[in-house]
Amino acid sequence: MKRANAKTYCIVNIEDLSLIDFNEVFQTSAQTIRTSLNGSYFVIKYDIEPTFIKDGTVIPNEFLNHSECLELMTTADWSPIQEEVK
Repeated sequence: MKRANAKTYCIVNIEDLSLIDFNEVFQTSAQTIRTSLNGSYFVIKYDIEPTFIKDGTVIPNEFLNHSECLELMTTADWSPIQEEVK
């Protein structure tokens, strides 16, 4: 039985954005990526490892599964901190 979300998520340096072949990932263009708040990193996701990762053209900073990626997206580096309601 296949996991509900078996995609791999990668955190990549923004400098590598031009090296991404959007035909090999779920994002469709540079306009559809999720970037960190400081603009230094972005996320891509895929089912089959893209050739640009296999051949070392792009070396991700981190590989995550779905739940790890969701957790990362809640951190201060990726989401504005919500002020506590008093």
